[in-house]
Amino acid sequence: MSIFVTGATGALGSIVIRQLLRTVPGDQITAVVRNVEKASSLTALGVEVRHGDYADPASLVKAFEGAGKLLFISSPDTDDTLRIVQHANVVKAARDAGVRHLLYTSFAYAEESVIPLAHVHLATEHAIRTTNIPYTFLRNSLYTEVFVNPGLSASLAHGALVTNTGSGRVNTAFRSDLAAAAAAVLTSDGHENKTYNLVSDTTWSYDELAALIAEITGKPFTHQAVSYDEQAKILSAAGLPEPVVHLVAGINQAVAEGETSRTSQDLKNLIGELTPLRSAVEDILKGSE
Repeated sequence: MSIFVTGATGALGSIVIRQLLRTVPGDQITAVVRNVEKASSLTALGVEVRHGDYADPASLVKAFEGAGKLLFISSPDTDDTLRIVQHANVVKAARDAGVRHLLYTSFAYAEESVIPLAHVHLATEHAIRTTNIPYTFLRNSLYTEVFVNPGLSASLAHGALVTNTGSGRVNTAFRSDLAAAAAAVLTSDGHENKTYNLVSDTTWSYDELAALIAEITGKPFTHQAVSYDEQAKILSAAGLPEPVVHLVAGINQAVAEGETSRTSQDLKNLIGELTPLRSAVEDILKGSE
């Protein structure tokens, strides 16, 4: 069955394509992208590239023609109401183009989430159900890279990570592991009308992250817990735009309140062992030397 991937030049989609090419010939994969010129490297690998813009329904119907399995990667737009409109365009186009199996990158435990973006994903899931297309909801965790990234290096000089996550625990997964799970579902059978909560099977806290950094560097390093308001002031002082300030502080607050503490075996069952937190921290710290 032909495999189509939207957002194929994005951070997640590009990794999914690379994963697929390990086992699937390029001529069985179609990349649907907003900017065809950015996808020239995919064309060189034998992948068909088609133009499809979430804001242009007609382009999507044309792009999805002949799709067997379609991986619909959620919009990166920061306007949640606009995202719902874009997603509705994709879902209707998939129905009108006769897509045979629709996979969607949703959000883990969306019904129970207090993070506003969960509403976007639930709305999209409900829209997909109206089409009667066999579906698979790949309910991704927050990316580990949101929390563990080169920005950690800036904290080394201060000897502390400062967050409003409190003692909350985090079930995040690396983008590469989530991409591997998507590729696994795309290349195997028996996933129709199933929902997978793709989170880590173990959790970590910022206290543990700080202790890991101290262990790796051999220098004192701690986690300093602050309130939501204090976190917002720190982020504002660092020059972050107001919407980003409240997004980051809001996600941290959700962590503190237990939003990301639930685990699942779904991701591990699909791909095997998950990327350990330690390896990412070591790579980041090496890069800061």
